This record gives sequence, C-alpha cells and structure tokens, in this order.
Amino acid sequence: MNRRQFLGTSAASLAMPMMSHGAEGGPCHEMRIYYAHEGKLDALNARFRDHTLGLFRKHGMTNGGYFLPKENADRRLVYFLSYPDRKARDASWKAFLADPDWRAAAAASEKDGPLVARVDALFLKPTDYSPELKLERRDPPRVFEWRTYTTPPKLLANLNERFRRHTCGLFAKHGMTNVIYWNPEAGQPAADVTLTYLLAHDSEEAAAASFKAFRADPEWTAAREASEKAAGGSLTVPDGVKSVMMVPTDYSPLA
Repeated sequence: MNRRQFLGTSAASLAMPMMSHGAEGGPCHEMRIYYAHEGKLDALNARFRDHTLGLFRKHGMTNGGYFLPKENADRRLVYFLSYPDRKARDASWKAFLADPDWRAAAAASEKDGPLVARVDALFLKPTDYSPELKLERRDPPRVFEWRTYTTPPKLLANLNERFRRHTCGLFAKHGMTNVIYWNPEAGQPAADVTLTYLLAHDSEEAAAASFKAFRADPEWTAAREASEKAAGGSLTVPDGVKSVMMVPTDYSPLA
C-alpha cells in the first residue's frame, strides 16, 4: 500500500479542502500531506510560517505537528490539525478560505506559480489508549516516526488490544515517546484495517537502538505470540508495517 493509497483521499489544490466522509461526532484530527512543486518547498514552508498557522488559529483550528520526511524526494510537508468535531472543521475551513488575509497571502506566494501540486488528507480519531497529545517543543528537536499498520480483515481490534495492553508500555520501557495513536474515521478507504501513530525519538540512532531492544524483549515476544495465537495468525498483512522518519519544521508546535 503506497502513501496515497493509505491516505485514500486527495485534493488538487488548496482552494478545495477535503470534504467530510461519514462524519462522526467528537474531537477530530486531520492528517494532511502537501506535495510541493519542484523548487517550491521552501516557499511553502515560509507561507505556513508567516501566514497559514496564524490564520488556522484565527479560524478555530488547533495546529499540531508540522514535519518534513527525512527522505523527501517528492517534497512533502506532513502536518495535522485538530477540531472540536467534523462540523466545526468544515466551518473553519470555509471561513479560512474566504479570509481576505489568506487570499492575499496565497496570491503573493504564488506570483511565480502555484506552490502545491497535490494535497492528501485523512480524518482520524484517537484510540482509547492514546496518550493525551502534548504540543511541546524540545531543544534540540526530536525525530518523529510516523508508523502505519495494516491488518487482515476483522483483526484491527486485536491489534489495538495488543497496543493497549503491551506495545505502548514496552515502547516507553525502551526509551520511545508515545505521541498519539489513531484509527481512521469510518467511511474512508482501509479505515477498518488501519492503525497509524507517532513516536518521538532523541535521534535516528536512538530509534534504531530502542527498536532493537524492544524486539529482543521477552515480554514483547510473549505478547506477540499470544496475540497471534488468539487471532489465528499475524496481526499485520505482509509488508503491512510502514515507517516514515520525519523532522519537525522550525514553526511546528510539536518538536
């Protein structure tokens, strides 16, 4: 499953935000990925730094983390926003896009051509075991790892149970910071087989050492074997674990 298939929805430009798919009540997060045109990623970051984040706040959106993948040949900016609910999300985007300050900033930044080639987005709900999101900057900034798991049909609950009872605690035991865990909202492609989450590490080297220790931990081995025995097999499909190492931008509230 490639990144666009995972996200499941896309928009051609900033002028058309993602529309609701089977809206659910309660707090909503939205993961968004912008693919900058060649040579435009710096300008896109400048627009977010100087204009977009402030305008998002003005219109009731909560800025989460803003990241650049370590391997970024396709010039991605990855970020997420939070809203009280899906209705509030749609109202905020409508007001944002109509704001004269946004229109002026967009026009000025695009005087030599558009900055964004494509936007992908996914609506997300925190799992019941996710820690409360702490928007804090560390000095030096941490490295963030965006991990996505795809399960066989009907086994997402089993995977969530393993994370709830074992995995999150073992991650913390081995020096990883659990940032937030999500399942996609219902009605989106692969929503019923997807877990996606963020970990924070002091460095890429620290991440590698932590995962080496985690995988060698007898408690993890026992938990994995017991969960797979109960489910009748692996809780992820072949090649069903994806990882993207990312660094926070200089304007990210989470770093």
